[in-house]
Amino acid sequence: MDFAAVILAAGEGTRMKSNTPKVLHKVCGIPMLGHVILAARSAGAKRIIVVVGKGAEEVKRAFQRENVEFVLQAEQKGTGHALKQAEDAVKGEDTLLVLYGDMPLVTNESLRAMVEYHWKSGAAATVMTARVKDPTGYGRIIREGNRVLAIKEEKDASLEEKAINEINSGIYCFQREKVFEALEQVNNNNRQGEYYLTDVVEILNNKKENVFAYEVQDPCEVQGVNDRSQLALAQAIMQKRIINRLMAQGVTFLNPETCLVDAGVEIGRDTVIYPGVYLEGNTKIGEGCTIIGVSRIVDSKIGNNVEITMCHIRESVIEDNVKIGPFSNLRPGSYIMAGAKIGDFVEIKNSKVGMGSKVPHLSYVGDADIGSGVNIGAGVIFVNYDGFKKHRTVVEDGAFIGCNSNLIAPVRIGQDSFIAAGSTVTKDVEEGALAIARARQENKPGWVKKRREREGGDSTNGKQA
Repeated sequence: MDFAAVILAAGEGTRMKSNTPKVLHKVCGIPMLGHVILAARSAGAKRIIVVVGKGAEEVKRAFQRENVEFVLQAEQKGTGHALKQAEDAVKGEDTLLVLYGDMPLVTNESLRAMVEYHWKSGAAATVMTARVKDPTGYGRIIREGNRVLAIKEEKDASLEEKAINEINSGIYCFQREKVFEALEQVNNNNRQGEYYLTDVVEILNNKKENVFAYEVQDPCEVQGVNDRSQLALAQAIMQKRIINRLMAQGVTFLNPETCLVDAGVEIGRDTVIYPGVYLEGNTKIGEGCTIIGVSRIVDSKIGNNVEITMCHIRESVIEDNVKIGPFSNLRPGSYIMAGAKIGDFVEIKNSKVGMGSKVPHLSYVGDADIGSGVNIGAGVIFVNYDGFKKHRTVVEDGAFIGCNSNLIAPVRIGQDSFIAAGSTVTKDVEEGALAIARARQENKPGWVKKRREREGGDSTNGKQA
């Protein structure tokens, strides 16, 4: 069952009120056009041709790594004109699946079933339809039995036709040769002055060709996006699908309505997601994890049995049995090895924390390589930036860094060495050594009394007379 997909994505999307091409607006982390491409490919399309117009170069850049072809509709003269631009690109194909780039909710299952129905029926054209409560704005299906006689656009429909609740989705299967022959007869004698693809249906009927309807049961699949309200609705529908799928695979969401999970996210079984969790991009979470409180995890890989509490994690890797938070910030390039602990108010950036090491609280770790079994005391700062360049710090296995120490990179702290609290370390510390890098304390007896007397204060209560 070979077929090619043509996705019409040239519209300006004026109602979006945006400088971004409409089809690049995201639904659950993926541009709308990306959802349509994925659905077509998963349905079995051997080639995908995207018709672009406004913002064409931006759209091409967004999908340059996808195996898709592009054709340009330089002037937006309607959907029939848009498909005509792909005529040369699809020469040699027998069956065309035509879709719209602003319909992210259509499923590959429905597309595949429609193409199969089209093939078995031998139709010249098959129209995907749906029955909706409010058909306002959609083209109405005029049918006799399963035969589609015509599609009437809202602006051109009579009052009787507007009362029909079966609508045209805009998704079609065509015999290639017949659809382009019909397009030659399409004119723009309508209120919009455009060449409607829907007119092909009536032209094919006049030629005694078979045009059939394929009705989907879930009208949400044919929900288009023309403005920000419809974008939010598509997001809500897609989000519910994603979370329901994950729950069916063994993931617990304590309050699904409060969570955001992008389409590219993977979660293992027996993981528990608390309210207010945001999982974005290509994040992958293992089994038996617990994500607690308002946390945001973006493009990161989380191992098994990890506990994360109220944290921000981006472009990082966390191995098994790690505890993070509350209120930790893992910036890009962080790698936390198995059994490590990252505590409250800790920021880590472009650093590796070894197995079983601890950064319990109030520390900044930037551009560092920390070995296994290391303890980083409260308030330790890895000073990585000299105002011009970033430098790395190496802390070897078993080292102990005392509270409120500054490690001035580049510097190496040797294995099993000890940094006294309050030290500012600027030189390498050899294995097993104690480093004390702070001014010697000096106590001056009676200093406070003498100062007060000198300044005319009251030495008995410490207040000015």
